[in-house]
Amino acid sequence: MNKDPFNLVVCGVGGQGNVVASLLIGAVLVDQGYKVTIGETYGASQRGGSVMSHVRVSRERQYGPLLPPHSADLLIALEPSEAVRVLAQFGNPETVSVVNTRPIHPVDVICGDISYPPTDRLRQRIKSLSSTAYFVPATDKALEMENPLLTNIILIGAASGVGLLPITEDALAKAVKDYMSVQKVEINRKAFRVGTQIVN
Repeated sequence: MNKDPFNLVVCGVGGQGNVVASLLIGAVLVDQGYKVTIGETYGASQRGGSVMSHVRVSRERQYGPLLPPHSADLLIALEPSEAVRVLAQFGNPETVSVVNTRPIHPVDVICGDISYPPTDRLRQRIKSLSSTAYFVPATDKALEMENPLLTNIILIGAASGVGLLPITEDALAKAVKDYMSVQKVEINRKAFRVGTQIVN
């Protein structure tokens, strides 16, 4: 992280583990001596609504919890259409995006009221709104591990694997132990490793 503050957005839909991801990232960085502020914003309050976490990181001081428009340095998106929505508001020509490839169709799409954008169009839009975009089959890999809730950890591993976050497997494991439970450490270690290997 070569900017101060470093502005990260983690976005997805309710139930994907968005808030847990931002909490774990923040915990690791606090242990490294950074000052971290996290703010969450929610769309529809039910499961499946938009969820976005702002993570602001600095060596110097505590910043307000919400990013100014077009100030994101890194986007970690658990859902591709949410990536487009967030990039339109917080992206800039230098933003790097790490995006899960598996869509989640909202209720309006399931009911036939609206259409979900084609995958190719979403990818093109994400690329146009990012300096670099990594597309990660995180949900597919999590399902191979028989736990779709590991999608968020796989994406953290992917971002770390390409040098976008200063997070190691051991540091993540410590945060999981502190904030979740010791029983979840090993499976989260494995998911983190899977993420680092996807992009290397």
